Amino acid sequence: MAARKSLPVTTGARSTTIGFVNLGCAKNQVDAEVMLGSLTAEGYALTADAAQADVIVINTCGFVEEAKQESINAIIEYGSFKKTGRCKVLVAAGCLAQRYQGELLEELPELDAVVGTGEIGRIAEICRTTLAAERPSQQLWMAPPPYLYDGLTPRLRLGPPHTAYVKIAEGCNRNCAFCAIPLMRGKQRSRTVASIVEEVRRLAAEGVKEINLISQDTINYGVDLGLKRGLTALLKALVDIPGLRWIRPFYLYPQPIDEELIELYAGSERIAKYLDMPLQHINDEVLGRMHRLGTKASITDLIEGLRRRIPGLTVRTGFIVGYPGETNAQFAELKRYLTDMEFDRVGVFLYSDEEGTPAVELTRKLDRQRIEARRTELMALQESIALKKSRLMVGRTLEVLVDGPSEESPLLLAGRHEGQAPDIDGVVYLSDGPADRPPLAGDLVKVTITEAAAYDLVGCIVG
Repeated sequence: MAARKSLPVTTGARSTTIGFVNLGCAKNQVDAEVMLGSLTAEGYALTADAAQADVIVINTCGFVEEAKQESINAIIEYGSFKKTGRCKVLVAAGCLAQRYQGELLEELPELDAVVGTGEIGRIAEICRTTLAAERPSQQLWMAPPPYLYDGLTPRLRLGPPHTAYVKIAEGCNRNCAFCAIPLMRGKQRSRTVASIVEEVRRLAAEGVKEINLISQDTINYGVDLGLKRGLTALLKALVDIPGLRWIRPFYLYPQPIDEELIELYAGSERIAKYLDMPLQHINDEVLGRMHRLGTKASITDLIEGLRRRIPGLTVRTGFIVGYPGETNAQFAELKRYLTDMEFDRVGVFLYSDEEGTPAVELTRKLDRQRIEARRTELMALQESIALKKSRLMVGRTLEVLVDGPSEESPLLLAGRHEGQAPDIDGVVYLSDGPADRPPLAGDLVKVTITEAAAYDLVGCIVG
């Protein structure tokens, strides 16, 4: 589901102001940071007040139906500022823009420019050109999506200064029947190890303590560069960078993992004991129709083996419910699997037809009401599992990275332990602490857990 990111107000050398709305996943967030870096480098001023923006850029998401609809709603909502505010130019960028291109211009006349994923590096030029036109006309800015930022690309990071996302590759070579990402992002293109190391060194020097590595298919990082164990080589190069506390790779496809990578996870204190591995389903027949590799048996062996080899491993996964032809028995099997495996974190997505994907042609589609009911049922089951696992944390003392004042109250601090990733997992609410020196955002503190909810914990700072 798409999520909006609020932006700080900054100043720039020109009077032209930019309003920016970011929707979607962490990969989209990195794209947003690159676009914001380009705009501020050109001297544009950013404003969090859309009514005061001369140009509004919406970085859209097009992953699933809910995200697409939120992106369209945002375009309509912010397009109204062309009548009620200063907005002269409205731009749609990102996945939805790449995928639907001319359709967006035709259906949403408030748009002035649609910018594909291959053109985000030119966003400042696009804004300047569109503003300069005496009579702005709708325009597509499209190129094949080869764009991939590097370690020298300007970025204006969103969120806490002590944590950062680093995109290590773009695109995907998989052929999952339900997924439109290759249509929007192209084939896999990996950054070099040297480029990533250069960026992470700079981030660490700026005070970043937590690096989250993202791509569409992280386990296959570097395959397109001819690397056989690309992720292992990358992690080995990153763990020695001074200042880092946690390095957390996301989006590992469920395939066999080489021994060297397992030993690195198990033996390095800087690699978070956190496995993010979307499984999508567990019934063999459904997996086959999804064009996913592996079987229930091989996936189970993989997860159980990793849990044995990597003590304290937190496992996060994701499932799709309502896939065409998913029977009551197959859904019941998925429920039993959750009960048996007791994953720490689970995301559940509703199946939706995505134009251009093989799954669109499948028969035996389920109605929306039944799909939503299955997600509700699965999430209720996972909540009970999560609560059981959280209660086991009470009494333990954990290392916690302080994020700052909580969203619940500015008087209450929040942080995360190693098994809690930013934005998508729960938090640890912090009480007490040294009266003479309250912890600051970015500090690492020892916390004894005193209370537990399904997804959040409460703890007392002990050191």
